[in-house]
Amino acid sequence: MTKIIIVGAGIGGITSAIACHRRGLEVVLLEQASALKEVGAGIQISPNAVKVLRKLDLLDDVAKRAFRPVSIEARMGESGRPIFDIPLANQSETRWGAPYFHIHRAHYIEALAANLPPGVLKLSSKIQSYETLETGIRVILEGGSHIEGDILIGADGIKSIIRETMLGPEKARFTGNVAWRAVVPMDRLGRNAPRHTACAWFGKGRHAVTYCLGADASLANFVGVVERTDWQEEGWSVKGDKADALEDFAGWHPTITSLIEEAETLNKWALIDRDPLPKWTDGPVVLLGDAAHPMLPFLAQGAAMAVEDAWVLAEELAKVQSPRGLQAYQAKRLARTAKVQAASRANMRTFHKRTVPEQLATYGPMWLAGRLVPSIVHRRMDWLYGHDVTQGE
Repeated sequence: MTKIIIVGAGIGGITSAIACHRRGLEVVLLEQASALKEVGAGIQISPNAVKVLRKLDLLDDVAKRAFRPVSIEARMGESGRPIFDIPLANQSETRWGAPYFHIHRAHYIEALAANLPPGVLKLSSKIQSYETLETGIRVILEGGSHIEGDILIGADGIKSIIRETMLGPEKARFTGNVAWRAVVPMDRLGRNAPRHTACAWFGKGRHAVTYCLGADASLANFVGVVERTDWQEEGWSVKGDKADALEDFAGWHPTITSLIEEAETLNKWALIDRDPLPKWTDGPVVLLGDAAHPMLPFLAQGAAMAVEDAWVLAEELAKVQSPRGLQAYQAKRLARTAKVQAASRANMRTFHKRTVPEQLATYGPMWLAGRLVPSIVHRRMDWLYGHDVTQGE
């Protein structure tokens, strides 16, 4: 039986382990942490990823921990003035073939991990490097021990050791944007609690996103992005100063300032942009998720692309359990993920219009479409949300 070694027990790594196991492949999932725990934050699961979860029989476990937003809306950040408010809950299934969810990242990991086969997950397994063998692959662990297999999947995130071993030091660019994020109990926010929507708030050189988490909408998720150059550390778990966040969003709508004021912890990270990689494979080694195509968060598709990757890779390995299967996966995924990377980058520019003429030129047509032809807003997302990798590329 072909033995698959997967490095990284995040959303992509766990989904990949489940998908490969369901196709009869032997799987070992290596995770450097001593326990599966995630920094508290929200994540959006769009219909294109939900279709994969449904095919893998994971959807029920995920859905019972998740919230379904009633609509997608956009507002001006300072005044709260609506730009558009487009129905989502029912339209997502009728138009794109699956629901749209918001979920706490820790709950997402919990739901996926509950479906891992016994004995697959190996915690406290930190990777140092890998070596290609005539008969497969050897993964070197911290402390000098090693594990051998036939195929190695690098699902170890934006700072991937597997990618660096394969391609050398990466070329990355600081975007000039820093992101804040927090999760706040809804009962702390009173009249300033965000609505049960996926809401983007636009402003001069900054924007925010708010939405609810939990099946009972008991938590509010906040992400705020501001243009600044004095912080360039990438990583989701760095704690920031609340006073700095309040200064970044001074004068904004009370929904935003209340979320910042009531947050027990505010994390911040520098947003780093990267061009698509020239290749994701090296013989029996392949990259998946953020290790293969790290992307900016402005389409909320990082985890969704990893879930799509997991399905396609397992499908190709089930057909050809060799490097040719890895190359087929790469060929099917490169163009789509590059398109999502580019669209995420474009949204960064859309959200931060600084002058009144720029705002009118950009948000005016959005306002008009939202009132006269709301389906236009839906149509713009058809290529992304309507895609279904379980039906073939």
